[in-house]
Amino acid sequence: MAKYPEYLDELPPAPRSRRWSRHVIRHLPGVFVLVLTAMLAAIVLWPYMVITVPSGRVGVLWKRFNGVDFYCFCWVGRGTVLAPQELREEGLHLIWPWDKLFLYDLRLQSATQTYNAISKDGVNVTAQISVRYQLLHNPIAVLHKFIGPDYMTSVVGPEIGSQAREVISQYTAEEVYTSREAIQKQIRENAQKSLGANLNKLVQPEAMEQPDPKHYDDFLQNAIQVLDTLVLSIELPPDIVAAINRQTEQYYMIQEYKFRVEREAEESKRKQIEADGIAAFQKTVSQGISESYLRWRGIEATLQLSLSPNTKIVIIGSGKDGLPVILGNVDTPVTPGATPPAGASGAAPPPGASAPAATPNAPPPPGSKPPSGTSGEATPPASDKTAATAPASDEGVQATSSPLSLPDVQAILSRLSGGLYAPGSASSSGAAAPSKQ
Repeated sequence: MAKYPEYLDELPPAPRSRRWSRHVIRHLPGVFVLVLTAMLAAIVLWPYMVITVPSGRVGVLWKRFNGVDFYCFCWVGRGTVLAPQELREEGLHLIWPWDKLFLYDLRLQSATQTYNAISKDGVNVTAQISVRYQLLHNPIAVLHKFIGPDYMTSVVGPEIGSQAREVISQYTAEEVYTSREAIQKQIRENAQKSLGANLNKLVQPEAMEQPDPKHYDDFLQNAIQVLDTLVLSIELPPDIVAAINRQTEQYYMIQEYKFRVEREAEESKRKQIEADGIAAFQKTVSQGISESYLRWRGIEATLQLSLSPNTKIVIIGSGKDGLPVILGNVDTPVTPGATPPAGASGAAPPPGASAPAATPNAPPPPGSKPPSGTSGEATPPASDKTAATAPASDEGVQATSSPLSLPDVQAILSRLSGGLYAPGSASSSGAAAPSKQ
């Protein structure tokens, strides 16, 4: 009888792949819990471990424990890391979750505050000052350790206010009102000097756990740079402002009067020069003007006036050189039985004339001959082309009304000019002249 082998009673060994799959399935719940825990820890610790430094800023590291720093892989003591090379620059940085990173702005910053001060003459002044400042890079860690992020309220603001009150107290109310540029410049210079002299007193080397603490003694001297102190407004009591405005107004009125005096002086010089010029002109012209030339110019002017188309009255003056006088714009005609208006033919004769003007309805004197073209009857009103005239005589002036012609005017002007005027020197029609008797 055959013997059954004993090894047939044992099961064959399982394949290796099946063993690994069974191992994974058996530990899968634990792996899943571990992954969830890691994800939860990453979500919770991400804000504390992954820090992004924005543009224009720098980070100061504060360590809770002594240990190795990821940034330089060197041993760093606990507390604020003061070394400038340990500052976190712009970008992404990893820190331990129990450490902290404080961010400081290196850009230009501005703050506006209002300060009350008393001027040199005891006037209460309210000044609104804007301070523009900037932090330096290397002293940021020392500034963070001994002053902190609230440095504007604890250091810069009070210092600017103190210097502003000191500077304003050196000026009177009027000078404060008008010397803004000098005041703000002096405030900035004094504030920068005071900050540089007093901030180093805050450094305490014995409070540092960093290597070489005495190396940071003078870091705070120039940590805060005051660039400008701009005086935005200065408020004085209303009565003081009104008094200053009145004083300024009077000052400019004085300046105006000074300019007026100068203007009058220049005007006086101008008038003197003008008078000298007129006197020289008259002296030069008077040497070349004769009596005959003046008579000729008068005849030309009379002829031009007589040839104008409007209604006029020609009055012939007495004497040898008496020239006609023409009165224009006579709109009221002479009617029979009416008294001529003043200044017309019935007006009083000029000085030197003796005969009164004749009325239209009055008969001619005995022994006299009526004028040509007239009769004892009433003469109709003169038209727009007629004129009332009177012949020139040594006894007086008479007025009459008749239509005139150019030859009559030329003959009269030739007789008046003593032969200086020749007929044909002027051409026109409708002239006004006295008729021949």
